[in-house]
Amino acid sequence: MSEEDTPRPLLRVVRGAPDDVELAALASVIAAAAASGGGGDGTSSRRSLWSDPAAQLRTPIQPGPGAWRASSLPR
Repeated sequence: MSEEDTPRPLLRVVRGAPDDVELAALASVIAAAAASGGGGDGTSSRRSLWSDPAAQLRTPIQPGPGAWRASSLPR
């Protein structure tokens, strides 16, 4: 096997000396992020707070100072 044929490692420690438990925790976090679609490409699939259905379930607005501001802002 030549140098060009050897696969590159998935993770590489550049500073410190993590033990096996710390490396396993890091690998599981990276695997979970990859499985959930958190590719880190800058795009976000989060829903806007204005269109969030949970905003319709809030408690009624109580009259008082600042009530007009709380009446339309998402929480």
